[in-house]
Amino acid sequence: VQLQASGGGLVQAGDFLRLSCKASGLTFSSYVMGWFRQAPGKEREFVGGIGRSGGSTYYADSVKGRFTISRDNTKNTMYLQMNSLKPEDTAAYYCAADLSKKVATTPGPYNYWGQGTQVTVSS
Repeated sequence: VQLQASGGGLVQAGDFLRLSCKASGLTFSSYVMGWFRQAPGKEREFVGGIGRSGGSTYYADSVKGRFTISRDNTKNTMYLQMNSLKPEDTAAYYCAADLSKKVATTPGPYNYWGQGTQVTVSS
């Protein structure tokens, strides 16, 4: 199983980025997917998640209204559209896959993790 996150970069406050998470080696549509982030010296935190069919999404309060998660099960790929980026969004972003039926907001239940992609937002 491999989750490959990509799309990170260095942007200015107010800019946007789109992250992708390409999955292989698993039946993608059977997994709830999540995005987490981790800044230096901080714990990994939930950003958002999406149900298996893509019909349900959940977001942390800190990103609600600015970030949008989607998935394309035909491409085994999940996306994170990040708009109106803030310096506090700076972190390594990780995608994760979970066989549970519901989106978990803590890292523990997730079975597989990607390697992370760095997002840096300058003020």
